[in-house]
This record gives sequence, structure tokens and C-alpha cells, in this order.
Amino acid sequence: MSFSDFSKVESIKSLNDFLADKSYIDGSKPTQADVTTYKAFQKEYPQFTRWFNHIASFTEEFNDLPAGNAPAASKSAAAPSKAAAAEEDEDDVDLFGSDDEDVDEEAEKLKQQRLAEYAAKKAAKGPKPAAKSIVTLDVKPWDDETDLDQLLANLKAVEMEGLTWGAHQWIPVGYGIKKLQINLVVEDALVSLDDLQAAIEEDEDHVQSTDIAAMQKL
Repeated sequence: MSFSDFSKVESIKSLNDFLADKSYIDGSKPTQADVTTYKAFQKEYPQFTRWFNHIASFTEEFNDLPAGNAPAASKSAAAPSKAAAAEEDEDDVDLFGSDDEDVDEEAEKLKQQRLAEYAAKKAAKGPKPAAKSIVTLDVKPWDDETDLDQLLANLKAVEMEGLTWGAHQWIPVGYGIKKLQINLVVEDALVSLDDLQAAIEEDEDHVQSTDIAAMQKL
């Protein structure tokens, strides 16, 4: 089965129905058919693919994410969202109070109250989520006699704060040799890809070299 043209909505529905009882496009493990389908969909819907991959990286944090704004029914009739109202409240906060030199005690008290409310709203928003990247890594074994299962096990034993291993596949490169291609998500501020590659290549009995095949910011 081939899915390479997603210019029509019917193609997406057809793929969805096809995968109802399957994990892969062809057979019981990932193949180039999955890669071709993924790239065809990404080419037709690049923004949706970027968004989907990005949100998928927060799977473990779904329950902790803040509530979003519900879509408005219409621009003319819909009431302002709570978030919009909150933004208006922030805009209305007078950080400096009156310029009048005769500010009385009550006005000063009100100004301090508004400053405290403003600070509380800022604190409630919390820090921005950490910047992350999705990386596709190629890992080459020495030869066709290399124990690939052990290579994969040793690679996934590499742990770093901010590193999450993803799906993998074995890709033939010739002469009976297969390279490992694996996806991973890293927090940019915590994980150095150079250090990660060096850690993987310490497995000198199985790993010949590593290369970054693809990288995309989430």
C-alpha cells in the first residue's frame, strides 16, 4: 500500500482507516514505506506536522499544561475570553499611581494593592517551557557480524537529564550491514549532542560512528 499524495483530504481519511489495525505501512516493523508516507504528509502539511511533533513531546506533561482559550463562536458576537479579560486587567494596572504630589494615604494604599495584584498575575504565569529539539541519529556498526541488539541496548542505556529516546529502525547500507536510525528529543539547554555522540561511541565493540541525520526545533 502506498500513500504519497495528501493534496486531497480523502487521502488522510484513507490512511487513517488503513492504520486502524496496523502499526506500520508495510509489514510488522518500520520500513521506507513509513518514511515515504511521513515525508509526503509533512510536505503537504508542514505546519501541522511541526505542531503535532511538538505537542507529542509534552505527552508526559499533558495533565500539567495550563488551560487554553476556547475558540470564539464569531468575531462579532463572541464575548471576550477569560485570557483576554486578564490581559485587559493587566493593561489597566497603574504601576505608578497618580502624579499628583498630594497623593493621600488611601491612594498610596490602592497603588500598593495593584502592584501586588500585578506581581501575583505575573508569578502565576510561570516560566516558559524549555526549548527542545527532535533529532534523528544514525549509528553505524562495525560490520555485518556486530550484535545489533546489544548495540541498541547499550545506546538506550545512555541517560542524560533532558534526553528522551524515541522510535528506531534498522536501515540496510550494503554488504549485509544495517545502521541504526533512532529519534530522540532533547532539551537544548541540558543536552550537548557532541557529548551524547561521544557517550554512544564509547561502545567501541559495537559502534563505528554516529551522525546527526536530521534536527528540528520543537
